[in-house]
Amino acid sequence: MQLTRIQTGLLVAAIIAAAALALYLMGHPLICKCGYVKLWHFDVESAENSQHLIDWYSPSHIIHGLIFYGLLWLLSRWMPMSFGLRVVVAVAIEASWEVLENTDFAINRYREATISLDYYGDSVINSVSDIVFMVLGFFLAARLPVWLTVVIALALELFIGVMIRDNLTLNVVMFVWPLDSILHWQQGR
Repeated sequence: MQLTRIQTGLLVAAIIAAAALALYLMGHPLICKCGYVKLWHFDVESAENSQHLIDWYSPSHIIHGLIFYGLLWLLSRWMPMSFGLRVVVAVAIEASWEVLENTDFAINRYREATISLDYYGDSVINSVSDIVFMVLGFFLAARLPVWLTVVIALALELFIGVMIRDNLTLNVVMFVWPLDSILHWQQGR
């Protein structure tokens, strides 16, 4: 299926709007309950984490985009998909994750198994920003050589891991199969 840039843009905007509406209807605030929007929020261990435009978890969404690009590129070898359709599919996956991640089940799972004890879900603006960061990663992967894409993903994982003792890899491990050794390391023990 071939999509024009306008069709792709409209579909992406519609998916993002649908995810934002779903999150709002689920009871998530449009912006931080603090009443303002910051460009960057540094403190992982605060009620404002995942409430503003950019936070320490934004790089993991760039990595999502890098991964989705690679997987959808591989899939398109067997099942022809235009670039526009791959963008739409990636946005649909990311938007679905943002909604799923903000269900009571997922929020409680994060709070039980990870260092995210004060996590109550994302604000709508943060979730939309996360989707936009995934799109950025997708477009970076489309433009950059594979080796550089891999280096960027590894560098982001290592940097965030050092800075906050968490990253995409640790987040997935702790969500799926929590390990006490990782939890103790994340807590600084």
